[in-house]
Amino acid sequence: MSGPPLSIAFIVRDALPPIRADLLTLFGTEMPRYGVGTELVGQGDGGADDDKTAPPWPAGGMHVVGTLRHRFASVCSPLWDLLGLVRALRGLRLTGGRRPDCIQVRDKIASGLACRIAAAILGLPFVYWMSFPIVEGFEVRRDHLRGAGGGLRATLLWAAHALRARASRLVVYRWVLPGARHIFVQSDAMAAWLEAKGLDRARMTAVPMGVDAQLFDRSRVPPAADPRLDGRRVVVYLGRIARSRSSDFLLDVADRLRAVLPAVLLVIAGDAPSTDEMAWMRREIAARGLQQHVLLTGWLPQRSALGYAVRAEVGLSPIPRGTLFDVSSPTKLVEYMALGIPSVANDIPDQQLVIAASGAGLCVPMDAGAFAAATLHILHDAGTAQAFAQRGPPWVKSHRTYAILGRQVADVYKKILTEPQ
Repeated sequence: MSGPPLSIAFIVRDALPPIRADLLTLFGTEMPRYGVGTELVGQGDGGADDDKTAPPWPAGGMHVVGTLRHRFASVCSPLWDLLGLVRALRGLRLTGGRRPDCIQVRDKIASGLACRIAAAILGLPFVYWMSFPIVEGFEVRRDHLRGAGGGLRATLLWAAHALRARASRLVVYRWVLPGARHIFVQSDAMAAWLEAKGLDRARMTAVPMGVDAQLFDRSRVPPAADPRLDGRRVVVYLGRIARSRSSDFLLDVADRLRAVLPAVLLVIAGDAPSTDEMAWMRREIAARGLQQHVLLTGWLPQRSALGYAVRAEVGLSPIPRGTLFDVSSPTKLVEYMALGIPSVANDIPDQQLVIAASGAGLCVPMDAGAFAAATLHILHDAGTAQAFAQRGPPWVKSHRTYAILGRQVADVYKKILTEPQ
């Protein structure tokens, strides 16, 4: 990037220090290559109330104020974020830097409004990064509580969530997003969805999930040395287990696969958000009699999980349809493709686009019979499997690595922050 470096004061919802690749790799590694630095602001996840114990942030500074473990974190976080913003501005001044070129907020509602006001007072552009339709997530939780029953306490809990959902909708769609100079979104589907709400499509840029090309280079991933996989036709699912993701769907697919192919083994390499949900998944496996056909690993370090993945012949990526997930950009499909694993994915817009553009897998409705049939087609047709495996890595390297995405996002910042509006 030509011209002086840009600096972004970036308030994030994720715990700091970041671990997600779309923060750690995109902003920590790739963006500085193009002269875009960041001052990260947010809460910690280990009980620390300041940034004294945070590791250095390679793209600028990290300002950890408060902790997500605090009982009243949702109430306190806007104040913590404003304090972190003050620290970021002071840190830039003390190190001889100039003011940031913009204030950017990711997936926060009250902090989004507070930082929009702060940006206006300081005369700085305000930018919003939406990776998830959080308002609609609140509404789903509200509706779930409405049907739960349970007396006065449950009614009060529902009322609290209903109030939060209503207030959040007002803040985000009337005050925060309309006041943003630019909005980064997760997918083209999310951009179209927001445009239908009256927001200007020209002020949006879709940044789908990507992968680190080196980490997902198959030649660098040692296969898992697990004898339970020996002699089996291995199918893999990388990702979280949760009722909200309809994870028991995977077991319905496995049940159909074993009826036709007794040697099949579905490896579910992932954890659940709670011990209750992991116990639920184990009960579901037992109820279907799938103990010999499903291997539930639990949490694994990423490198170990990839070791299981490269021993698989097919990767599965079922994502429930609906408002929350239709606008998402799932990572697992792109990860399978980068590793040269033929894939079966369902028809949410981003997965449909990736499969159509790459030719590296099959896209079917989220129906257990359709998923099983597509998986068996790949397992039984070596030519198709080989063609899918060969097409995945080059497509990912050309379209969905963070090196590619970093350059594209940096170009957008240059345009919106340095050119006259």
